[in-house]
Amino acid sequence: MRFGLFVPQGWRHDLVGIDPADHWDTMLGLARFADEGPYESIWVFDHFHTVPVPSDVEATHEAWSLMAAYGAATSRVRLGQMCTCMGYRNPAYLAKVAATIDVISGGRVEMGIGAGWYEHEWLAYGYGFPGAGDRLAMLDEGVQIMRQLWTEGKATLNGKHYQVDGAISRPLPLQDGGIPLWIAGGGEKKTLRTAAKYAQYTNFAGDVEGFKHKSSVLEAHCKDVGTDYGKIVRSANYNVVIGETEKDVQDRLAWVRSHYEPHLPADVLESTVAGYHNGPLVGTPEQIVERLKELEGLGMTYAIANFLEAAYDRSGVELFTSKVVPELI
Repeated sequence: MRFGLFVPQGWRHDLVGIDPADHWDTMLGLARFADEGPYESIWVFDHFHTVPVPSDVEATHEAWSLMAAYGAATSRVRLGQMCTCMGYRNPAYLAKVAATIDVISGGRVEMGIGAGWYEHEWLAYGYGFPGAGDRLAMLDEGVQIMRQLWTEGKATLNGKHYQVDGAISRPLPLQDGGIPLWIAGGGEKKTLRTAAKYAQYTNFAGDVEGFKHKSSVLEAHCKDVGTDYGKIVRSANYNVVIGETEKDVQDRLAWVRSHYEPHLPADVLESTVAGYHNGPLVGTPEQIVERLKELEGLGMTYAIANFLEAAYDRSGVELFTSKVVPELI
């Protein structure tokens, strides 16, 4: 199994209480921790407003700015976003940005891309909020443009949502065949079909039943479009709550509640905390290894781990790194 690590960037209220002047040092320290191994990649989210509710006082650092900074400040670890929203940037421009960062990083960029969902920030930033069908069609057209630019250096497409006419993107990415595409999301009619057509990686539900179901839908789309299903790497994201003992796990879950409580309305607090309690990777190292092995048996071969407390306390990350990862790589 391969492992990625999310670096806190504020989106999940995961830099609360840290002086903004210290945010970059905090994020960079964790990126460099991952760069030392055994993590294959580091990840950020492509969002502008915090979740599960927008905050007008807490920071959310911009994804592609961080990609460029990490590209220059690390040497080994790959750089991904989970996931870039197609509607936030013109796809030809986005392809150019990604290619430049691929050069800066020595060929380490991954392109996580999706249709987008966070209506509040779409509207706040003046993007409107197209219906799901239009957003998914934008994703499909945008991926076509990016693939052309990364492989041929030029793109032309007269689509419903995007039109480019001889757009040039030089230099090409350093990676042969262009930057790997992660099509993120589990939409069964459109998103997974787009993934079947274009993706090297997918990212969808990480629980056992959800993963099995989405995998079967993806496989059917692959058969329909003529793609080798076995060549698509299936990944999932996990909120990890880990402790040496059951008591340690419960203490960490109590910390999750206390961390969010000052910032969330009561009903949102309860649903958010429940999401952590009910996650697949909540438990001792032994329990988490067992669950990951079960998921690996179903074809989930790339786990991307998020630790809410990582900016304040690395002990959970270090425990996962020393006791879980070696059992699966």
